[in-house]
Amino acid sequence: MHATLVTTAQLAAEPQWRVFDCRHDLGKPQLGEQQYREAHIPGALFAHLDRDLSAPKTGANGRHPLPERGAFIAWLGQQGLKPGDQVVCYDGGSGAMAARLWWMLRWVGHEAVAVLDGGLAKWLQEGRPVTPEVPRFAHSSYPVRPPAARAVDVNAIESHTEELLLLDARAPARFRGEHEPIDPIAGRIPGAKNRFSNDNLGAQGIFKKPQLLRDEFRAVLGDRAPEEVVSYCGSGVAACHNLLAMELAGLRGGKLYAGSWSEWIADPARPREKG
Repeated sequence: MHATLVTTAQLAAEPQWRVFDCRHDLGKPQLGEQQYREAHIPGALFAHLDRDLSAPKTGANGRHPLPERGAFIAWLGQQGLKPGDQVVCYDGGSGAMAARLWWMLRWVGHEAVAVLDGGLAKWLQEGRPVTPEVPRFAHSSYPVRPPAARAVDVNAIESHTEELLLLDARAPARFRGEHEPIDPIAGRIPGAKNRFSNDNLGAQGIFKKPQLLRDEFRAVLGDRAPEEVVSYCGSGVAACHNLLAMELAGLRGGKLYAGSWSEWIADPARPREKG
């Protein structure tokens, strides 16, 4: 079972694995699916961040709220996924979009899921095949299973901030509130520490070695247990990249605050911090 990363060579050697293309552009939400229809890794189905991996927005629940577990499990059945399938997720960039699906599958108890290290960019760079052909899988009835990954809601963040260590995955300038290109208000949740998700990658967009990741995360987390860490970002996507990196580093048990900054600022009474 592969539960964190797989290489392009491993994926190429296992055509029976179930593959999901998670490409998404926040500024052009239909671009990823358009690119998928033009060319994708053979056997891959498309997972749309807004439509498939998020619930409808209410204006108060963030930009990419988690769907109900039952709704997501039903979607997995529509994709023909079976509990024994090895899943591989990829996107066109750093792996943050792919990590969202990786986290969500573990959230519904599917642990045989990994992210393609280096993503589609590395696959193409190596001259591996792509196709416009959309595969077909018979619908299945995906079972409800205990979660292997956990989320916390905004109430937990408001009432237990001392017990939790909030880890913000956004770029340092956004964390400090100096620059905010996406959300209407700049800043961070008070007390949070910063670990930019792109810092999980080294050359060619490949994840850093586990020991290096462990050392870097420990420098931010101090002696806090991984189970006390709650990862967040702008909308609960890049935060999953940090949780994947922590898992790689052997720091298991971190939780996701999916509503993230975009949900937090929806209530003006919630405190904010800058600097």
